[in-house]
Amino acid sequence: MIGMLYLFGKMVWIYVFNAQLVQLIKIPPITPLLPYLPQIFKLSFLPPFYFIYWILIIAIVAISHEFSHGIFAANKGVKIKTTGFGFFPFFLPVFLAAFVELDEKKMEKKKISSQMAVLSAGTFANLITAILFFGVLFLFFSLAFAPSGVVFDTYTYSAVGIATISSVNGINVNNVTYNQLLSLANQTALSQVKANNTTYYTTESFLQQQGSNNYVLLYDDAPAIKANISNTIVKLNGVTVTSKEQIGQELTKYHPGDKITITALSGDSDVDYQITLGANPVNPNSPYLGIGFVNRQTGLLSSIMNVFSFRNTNTYYVPMFGAAEFIYDFLWWLVLISFSVALVNMLPVGIFDGGRFFFLTMLAITKNKETSKKIFSIVTYLFLFLILVIMAFWVIGILK
Repeated sequence: MIGMLYLFGKMVWIYVFNAQLVQLIKIPPITPLLPYLPQIFKLSFLPPFYFIYWILIIAIVAISHEFSHGIFAANKGVKIKTTGFGFFPFFLPVFLAAFVELDEKKMEKKKISSQMAVLSAGTFANLITAILFFGVLFLFFSLAFAPSGVVFDTYTYSAVGIATISSVNGINVNNVTYNQLLSLANQTALSQVKANNTTYYTTESFLQQQGSNNYVLLYDDAPAIKANISNTIVKLNGVTVTSKEQIGQELTKYHPGDKITITALSGDSDVDYQITLGANPVNPNSPYLGIGFVNRQTGLLSSIMNVFSFRNTNTYYVPMFGAAEFIYDFLWWLVLISFSVALVNMLPVGIFDGGRFFFLTMLAITKNKETSKKIFSIVTYLFLFLILVIMAFWVIGILK
């Protein structure tokens, strides 16, 4: 519950005080679990979520959650009235849920600690499920995928004052504006830009990402961008590379001016690029290729996503058999959803097990049922209000 309160507080802070991030988030903060959601909202940072995943995961999560309530209730001497599976008889002949109906009168007569054990049993089961399949996911990924290349994020670039730009694609300019620079840039090819007697390169899309200001980011005059190397390098002079550190180690074997062959992935085929290494701007005696890597570990969410993936951010992996990616994505979603359901279920809100758990906690502290009910009611309405607040700020951020 403490963990979920922290995450909920972070979400409120982001949606209320980080307008730029809100504008980048395409889905509302409170979203039902629906198949094809990543595909619909084009969320490239999430794997696809197919209908068959949804069916199987809901069944696994619901059965483990509800039957755990039943097991702990039986252990604490609480009578189970009914139990079973939920079906969609007019939609699909498969079960999507499970249920356990307890004798509430007998439940209320049990000790507070016993009631808490029964209430938290569902969350406990979901956590165990997440941990179990996390191990399965790790084992499967280790056996089914092989590191086969390095993915770089960008070419190296520098910040350049727009007022210092003297020519674009051979056309002399003076006091060029951002819009003029954008109009002079090639739509599909690299554009050469000169500023302060230095040559740079850019593309129309790269400029559009930045917006209008007094400075622009321009690609450095480096071998990688001039050769237009695709962003997945698999070999460097015939040596297979699987990490950015290995690329750095291989480059130390050469000198500025040396010619090397870089093999990169283009579509489904390997393409060889003949590269003449440049001189490193910081250390002219070191070779310079001119590729860059972006640090994606920018917060708690990205750290959690990275833990669940097992993938080195900049490593390219090849599945060992056809269905490997499909199975991996299913296990990934199963772990993430099991963990998420465990957390959300412990929110101190009336509709979740965490609501009654919170009420019993207050009852144990205050020893007064009416006072506990008032505190529980206040906290529930507070959370519902905060949910409305973050939804409102999401709408405002999208409309901007």
